[in-house]
Amino acid sequence: MINIGFIGLGIMGGPMASHLINNGYALSVFNRSKAKSEKWSTKNKKAKVCWSLKDIALNSDIIILCVGNDYDVKQIIDEVVTFIKPGTVVIDHTTTSAKLAKEMNQMLVEKESHFLDAPVSGGEAGAQHGTLSVMIGGDNEIYLSIKELLGSYSKFTKYMGPSGHGQLTKMVNQICIAGLIQSLAEGLHFSKKAGLEANDVIEVISKGAAQSWQMDNRWKSMTEDYYDHGFAVDLMRKDLDIVIDHAKIIDANLEITELVNSFYKNIQDNGGGRWDTSSLLKRLQS
Repeated sequence: MINIGFIGLGIMGGPMASHLINNGYALSVFNRSKAKSEKWSTKNKKAKVCWSLKDIALNSDIIILCVGNDYDVKQIIDEVVTFIKPGTVVIDHTTTSAKLAKEMNQMLVEKESHFLDAPVSGGEAGAQHGTLSVMIGGDNEIYLSIKELLGSYSKFTKYMGPSGHGQLTKMVNQICIAGLIQSLAEGLHFSKKAGLEANDVIEVISKGAAQSWQMDNRWKSMTEDYYDHGFAVDLMRKDLDIVIDHAKIIDANLEITELVNSFYKNIQDNGGGRWDTSSLLKRLQS
């Protein structure tokens, strides 16, 4: 049986790891917070809890990461690479820079192992329901060898190209989401100012070309001024900073993305870093 190690049991990683257990995989887990590991393990008793990255590395054929940022990924791989077996596959679901993905891939190649950058889209709900979309960069044959495993917590996966291309695709995803949420916020703001009933407006326009996931899943909580859920502004800022940095490298014009990123910074500065990204409406109405 293939032994899997999962690192990072947060809002996304915890449910993803649970799906692996529910699909019959032999799983070991590690989280920097021991309390979080213990809490997760009470509901997932078939998993082995490891208390060091060394234990995960020594006992895993596949290592999956779902952590915070470039620094976290590099720190973890710098440590596990000392102990991994040749042929180990490292799958990174963290949203990071494409530069880091290429560096980590090279580090693993030198250890006769493999690295796939595999950021996800679908948010907390997608992780909980096992309906994430996964975009893959790296070796296509390695991707095909672990595709079934990814199906434990995803509804769609696609190979996007060599190392870094998964992260580049995630950048496009975040660019599109940022613009959509700002447009939805402005639409709802305009509706209120114009004296329209938001429910009636959404019922009509969601049946046409304006429809989107954000509209279907966020308009109601936005009009109720409820933002204590979902994908945090802090995380979106991290992602958009990565996008904008890469845009400068490739000379891409991202005027709207840069503007929305500044709006999110404004929300952070006013104490809303943990609010859902749909809080762009709160900014307009404050």
